[in-house]
Amino acid sequence: MNTMPSIEEEIRQPTFRSPAHRTQVNIIYTAAWINQQTTHALRPFGLSIQQFNILRILRGRNGKPATVKLLTERMLDKMSNASRLVDKLKEKGYVKRQECETDRRRVDIIITKEGLDIIAKATEAVERSMEENLGNLDDHDFNELSNMLDRLRG
Repeated sequence: MNTMPSIEEEIRQPTFRSPAHRTQVNIIYTAAWINQQTTHALRPFGLSIQQFNILRILRGRNGKPATVKLLTERMLDKMSNASRLVDKLKEKGYVKRQECETDRRRVDIIITKEGLDIIAKATEAVERSMEENLGNLDDHDFNELSNMLDRLRG
């Protein structure tokens, strides 16, 4: 197994106020590192992480439309502007907006065939990147880490 540098080595900070502080810094640093790896994997497809997230949500709806409100609720990055992201994806031909048949005030967002094609390719690249970059952990480690993160959020 590959020994990775500790958080102390990565950020050149020899000590922390407490184990909780060390963990907080480590989570923030690691989240940024994972985002960098994901951004790099998505670059050839011209997608941001937030656009990738929207497309994955839409793909997961299996052809059922979504509203901007639903997308906002389900997005990983709550600070993102879902409406603006949908506009950018529409410009690329990956989603379409259509008036809801039962409620004319509501606008439905649907993933297009092109959107399904690009999300399939981009997902494969992201998963390959994660396999390469997270290869130091096994399924047991991932489950344990996920459970601890769930507990951390309370």
